Amino acid sequence: MELERVLGAPALFATVYGNVGSSIYYALGVTAAFALGLTPLVFVIAGLIFACTTLTYAEGTVRFPEAGGSSSFARHAFNELVSFGAAWAQMLNYVITISISAFFVPHYLSIFWEPLRTNPWDIIVGAAVIVVLVAINIIGVKESAGLNISLSVIDFSTQVLLVILGFALIFSPETLQENVIWGVAPDWSQFALAIPVGMIAYTGIETVSNLAEEARDPARNVPRSYLYTAVAVFAIYFTLPAIALSALPVEKVGDEYETKLGLPPEEGGFANDPILGVVQNLGIEQAWLLDALEIYVGVLAATILFIATNAGVIGASRITYAMAGYRQLPEAFRRLHPTLKTPWLSLVVFAGFVSILTLLPGQVDFLGTMYSFGAMLSFTIAHFSLVVLRYRSRDDELAFKGRPNLRLFGVDWPVFAIVGGLATGIAWLVVVVQTPSTRYAGLAWLAIGFAVYVAYRRRVVREPLRATVKAPPAFGPALALEYRNLLVPVIAGPPSDAAMDVACRLAAERRARIVALNVLEVPLDRPLTERLPELEATANDELDEAAAIGDSYGVRVLTRLERAHSAGPAIVAEADARNAEIIVLGSPRRHLTAAQAAVFGKTVDYVLRHANCRVLVTAAEPA
Repeated sequence: MELERVLGAPALFATVYGNVGSSIYYALGVTAAFALGLTPLVFVIAGLIFACTTLTYAEGTVRFPEAGGSSSFARHAFNELVSFGAAWAQMLNYVITISISAFFVPHYLSIFWEPLRTNPWDIIVGAAVIVVLVAINIIGVKESAGLNISLSVIDFSTQVLLVILGFALIFSPETLQENVIWGVAPDWSQFALAIPVGMIAYTGIETVSNLAEEARDPARNVPRSYLYTAVAVFAIYFTLPAIALSALPVEKVGDEYETKLGLPPEEGGFANDPILGVVQNLGIEQAWLLDALEIYVGVLAATILFIATNAGVIGASRITYAMAGYRQLPEAFRRLHPTLKTPWLSLVVFAGFVSILTLLPGQVDFLGTMYSFGAMLSFTIAHFSLVVLRYRSRDDELAFKGRPNLRLFGVDWPVFAIVGGLATGIAWLVVVVQTPSTRYAGLAWLAIGFAVYVAYRRRVVREPLRATVKAPPAFGPALALEYRNLLVPVIAGPPSDAAMDVACRLAAERRARIVALNVLEVPLDRPLTERLPELEATANDELDEAAAIGDSYGVRVLTRLERAHSAGPAIVAEADARNAEIIVLGSPRRHLTAAQAAVFGKTVDYVLRHANCRVLVTAAEPA
């Protein structure tokens, strides 16, 4: 299952925005059903919580650049039991993301056939979308990064266009003021519930964490991508809901207050396709222009939601594979199909069966609150994991440290994580207390997960519940030398080229992955965060050359730049994080330069002594 890319901040941002930005097509209606005229305020509050969460994920992901997100943070901060709880909550997030994204695809395609807006056709077509995407991922068709980036740009541009048209044609501060009846429409309990439901607008935040392994320079690119995403998403959710509530204001019908933005289609509302509802009520008088805009938005929304569903399918398979790798789930979920080389069982069970099961009731509100249940729990664990990590590693130097911080008792306490953790924790309790159906379904999900975990750990793994245990390589003894995951440290010169040549020969024809790692050694008297432009440029040139060698063999090479004060520990840590099966090191025969002696002298010795996998030392051809 190869999805590696050499990802910089813009590519990471585009990929994440394609997931997060897609949520506007359903989050607007779901949230308005609870928040009514306070929908814009709810999105602002949810956006502030999201900003705190992005800082937590940025710091945690740079510190532990491995798939898993909050599960990985919890493993390092607490233990494997807490890590499983976070991972299982993430799994629920992915399941609901798949369900709700697929459920809304037919709603926006209803511009071509009206019955797609309502049950049962939206359920049937949504389930068909899931089945198709699961089948595609089992077959192993690779997604197009270029297409995802292009669609993300088009999607963001379209949302900005709708905001501009809305402000020009229908925006009304008076209407927005009249929409709000404090404590009545909505009442305070609805308002409290609307905030965690509004967090559904930020589905996809785990994407950067899962892609961190594929970023060349995570210390630079991951925080920037989170910043770009937070700014772009907040800009849309700060403006578009105000346009929507100007177009579809709150009205009193009998004794109830309602907005068509949050009403189901059978009651004349647009909860199933809120952006189309906004388009239809923009005040565009030319029929041909309105029809063209509806078709454009409908097709674009359906396409974006289709891709978001696929991102959820990929995310579910990744988190399942990672959980099985740490013996949190049975080994069967980690095994690849013998021919297709994809985790077919995890795709069928979680991305397919469970997602369709949650889709069958056809209840948008239920899907929204279930997502909030899993997301708020996962985010809360992530926040408090970071607080614990700051306390335990108070003296560690970090390549990226979120702000603001409060210095007390020799610890830089992360204010953003403390505030974010309290906010998401309270939001989770609100969901549990106020929504009985979600409470029972969510707690049942957790109970089933922990029951499976405890039984598997005690009867099969036979290890303590809190112990971190990695699964052995997923192939038999007869294939022990057919390495699937190779790490090659590189510097300038023939030794690194020779190591890459050997690694490529090992990887060729076995669909193996090579990670080319350049450790940028920062002097001890300088912080890891200091910019070293010349050294960075040289390191990137060396990584590009390593990738070119891989291309000549037909082998995909994932390039990685790490900052450290010493190369040896950085190489061993990277090998452990990636579960590398072998490290291939180049070593010159003679005439060591000062730089080569530093890397291939003491470094080779350190890696040979401390690596937890095989180490192969190669030498360049003699002159």
